[in-house]
Amino acid sequence: MTKHHRLVRYDERGNGLSQRDVPVVSFETWVRDLETVVDAAGLDRFPLLGISRGGAIAIAYAVKHPERVTQLVLYGPFAVGMHHVGTPEQLEARRAFMSLLRLGWGLSNPAFSKMFTYRFLPEATPEHERWLDELQRVSTSPENAARLMECDGNIDVRPLLSQVKAPTIVIHCDRDHVILPERGRLVAAQIPGARYVSLPGANHLMLEEEPAWSLFLEELGLFLNW
Repeated sequence: MTKHHRLVRYDERGNGLSQRDVPVVSFETWVRDLETVVDAAGLDRFPLLGISRGGAIAIAYAVKHPERVTQLVLYGPFAVGMHHVGTPEQLEARRAFMSLLRLGWGLSNPAFSKMFTYRFLPEATPEHERWLDELQRVSTSPENAARLMECDGNIDVRPLLSQVKAPTIVIHCDRDHVILPERGRLVAAQIPGARYVSLPGANHLMLEEEPAWSLFLEELGLFLNW
């Protein structure tokens, strides 16, 4: 991406090099953090890429600041969290998964690693599994991982979708296990003029060597007129 654009990315609160021990994690703080990064970077008008839960944050920002967002790219997004639409069985499974996060995150527990990796990278190799396990360890704490998942469940930007003014593309892998493709289709269907692109793949985190990644870059280039 940096061959064609200045790419600005950041570690969200509680993650990476950002402060870990934050008292508040919420959708509202995520949007304010994006506003802060944009202002600190001195950005004026720019395409905005939102991945997974970042899609909902990007939607909220684009509606709040239509004068700044020239194009909106959403990969693997969802508009509403499971706390609003999940069945009792799904919510119970989610609570169980959050308990496992607190117990197994970043501890190189083979059983947890296998379960977590299969969720996000069902086509992973043992090398990918080791990489993702190490990424967990260095990225955040078990408690923060569970807090972030809890906030995911509370997201609901459905009322904002019809208010998006920026040209929008929604890209989703057709066998995504984490965010089902129909959730991405819902986002695209309710954003005026949005285009939906389905990629062949089951990984929520695209890998450089899989066909979906090169297709993603191709669609991105067409959309952003590289």
